[in-house]
Amino acid sequence: MDSIQIWVIVGVAMLIAELLSVTFVFLFLSVGAFVTAILSWTGLTPTVNSQLFCFSVVSVLSLLALRKPLLQFSRRKNKSLEYSEYVGDKATVVQTIPSDGEGRVFYRGTEWIALTQKGHPIAMGSSVVIKQLDGIKLIVSEPETAE
Repeated sequence: MDSIQIWVIVGVAMLIAELLSVTFVFLFLSVGAFVTAILSWTGLTPTVNSQLFCFSVVSVLSLLALRKPLLQFSRRKNKSLEYSEYVGDKATVVQTIPSDGEGRVFYRGTEWIALTQKGHPIAMGSSVVIKQLDGIKLIVSEPETAE
């Protein structure tokens, strides 16, 4: 087995490790291995030392340059997948929601833990609008009134 095949195998192994870890670290080691394989194939890195140097430099530079933007892109994409089916629906307060604590609302046949969005207490019996879902808690506010 020659060095080109070894670098391709290392690159594939690092991609598999990235799929299992999802840390965006092994991805850049994979990039370094694939670039080293290409440079070895073209004859630009004929020795083991030049290949190891190339692998190290490409891996570190790609990690430093691209990891942060990839993490930000990943977070932004995951945020758009937030559950929003309930947003905009109305519920009824069955336990007063204090300004800095939890109350309960009745929605779709069951009671939910609720927090006030604007920090104002909401009295029992009030109608509220669901603004956001935070885990198993509903973030609610009183409906705006047209004046």
